Amino acid sequence: MKIRILLVEDDTSLGFIISDQLKSDGYHVTLCLDGAEGFKRFNEEHFHLCIFDVMMPKKDGFILASDIRKINTEIPILFLTAKSNDADKVQGFKSGGDDYLTKPFNVEELELRVAALLRRVNITLESKDESKYQIGEYTFDTVNFNLKHPFFEKNLTNKEAQILKILCKFMNQVVARDIVLTGVWGQDDYFVGRSLDVFITKLRKYLKEDENIQIANIHGIGFKLEVQD
Repeated sequence: MKIRILLVEDDTSLGFIISDQLKSDGYHVTLCLDGAEGFKRFNEEHFHLCIFDVMMPKKDGFILASDIRKINTEIPILFLTAKSNDADKVQGFKSGGDDYLTKPFNVEELELRVAALLRRVNITLESKDESKYQIGEYTFDTVNFNLKHPFFEKNLTNKEAQILKILCKFMNQVVARDIVLTGVWGQDDYFVGRSLDVFITKLRKYLKEDENIQIANIHGIGFKLEVQD
């Protein structure tokens, strides 16, 4: 199994250099050029480690890390930044970062820090299987976008599956509306907000075969996929 790294760096040249080096080391690398795209890809795929630039358009590295920590508390996050003062480093660690590499840096140091972070979480590389979720009487196959109940089966669209997967990660917990919006659409505005409401209505319809399941609206915050035992 290849270790999968999410690299978010808005400097295209530097991003390609880092990506090529990590690929030559045997890692699978996904490169994104802004924080919003990075968060969207994080919700679409499974990664073992994140490398984020700090100063980026749409969503900076600190905000991106903070949003990711809301849905994944374990994945290692390494910041790359030209900022070197203590206040910025403190902010980076508070936002959920595990390590900090100041630009300019040499490739060897980056490789060593990546290897060290992966060693710390070696046990989690055998990560829990997120390919299937049990939702009451339903089985949700996140790979094939299939939702199955003894009396009902539905092949979901890509966005329906992404939304349901996020809700499953927070099962019986509140998930903020902006997390769903930026995780699925990469943005949070009025029009995609209306689209989200339409998709939530569809998911409620698909899940109606089990009366112990509901997707509750939490006013002013977001949604909660409630599954009673």
